[in-house]
Amino acid sequence: MSNTKGYAAYSPTEDLKPFDFDRREIGPTDVKIKIDYCGVCHSDIHTAHNDWGMSQYPIVPGHEIIGHVTAIGSDVTKFIEGELVGVGCLVDSCGECPSCKDHLEQFCHNGMVMTYGSPDPVMGGVTHGGYSTQIVVTEDFVLKVSEKLDTKAVAPLLCAGITTYSPLNHWKVGKGQKVGIIGLGGLGHMGVKFAAAMGAHVVMITTSPEKGKDAKRLGANDVLISTDAEQMAANAGTFDFLLNTIPVGHDLNPYIPLLKVDKTMVIVGATPVDLHSMGLVFGRKSIAGSLIGGLKETQEMLDFCAEHNIVSDVEMITMEDINKAWERVMKADVKYRFVIEMNKFH
Repeated sequence: MSNTKGYAAYSPTEDLKPFDFDRREIGPTDVKIKIDYCGVCHSDIHTAHNDWGMSQYPIVPGHEIIGHVTAIGSDVTKFIEGELVGVGCLVDSCGECPSCKDHLEQFCHNGMVMTYGSPDPVMGGVTHGGYSTQIVVTEDFVLKVSEKLDTKAVAPLLCAGITTYSPLNHWKVGKGQKVGIIGLGGLGHMGVKFAAAMGAHVVMITTSPEKGKDAKRLGANDVLISTDAEQMAANAGTFDFLLNTIPVGHDLNPYIPLLKVDKTMVIVGATPVDLHSMGLVFGRKSIAGSLIGGLKETQEMLDFCAEHNIVSDVEMITMEDINKAWERVMKADVKYRFVIEMNKFH
């Protein structure tokens, strides 16, 4: 086993604190990674605070991991030592169910193994994530990262990136379409960048005129203020697709009229919503959900980012800054993603 330093949540109410733990020995198909950067996701906070009622303690968060390979198992064929790689929200799945065989490991019928907070099939207890100095992952769940990109800003692509890329890709967003991105945060800012790169006419839908200005810098063509009844009415029935990234409970009803007949709004936030069916039945409109992406699609997303020079807008912190950073995340006071510089953590 390999001693690893990290920061962990010890209870739902305490700040994160230093935590030493063991990573497993390298198996034949395992890759050992020295973590250089780890993005900070709102899911990290939800898990630490036990907002979803499933957390076990202590737990090391972090599922937006970028680092370099330091060792490989005897049967590893996809990676070599020194290679730049990434690890996202998943570290294993059964590999045998219909979803896994269809490259949708996030929907594994037997339960995906998440990077943190899942039962650890090797070590026992729960899996521990990227707020740590190193990680050991089976090679099929490790991703290749282009050296062309700003490495530190790649980290959030492993969650915020694939969470927004996957629905845009699945619903075939592209040229000639009017696409609305609802909410401009860690997810929304990536949605704007991806939809613009796919060739769509991108509209930022927000309550904040100030955020609208920043959305245009990110690639949005227009801004729609959702609290302005006249603007909303003028845009009714004009959208081919809506990507809803709002991370808190909210009312869906004002957005449904924006869709054309037979079009879809996809929700990527796991939050309570209010909905009346009237808006759906008049126009045969759809509301769908989407959860990250499988490993094949995540690699496609990283390759797309390398081709189009897309990374997240990030603010760098040290591991010791994490509790202050979390306070700011909860206040939506970051543009648009914190990334921990793990090389400065000893």
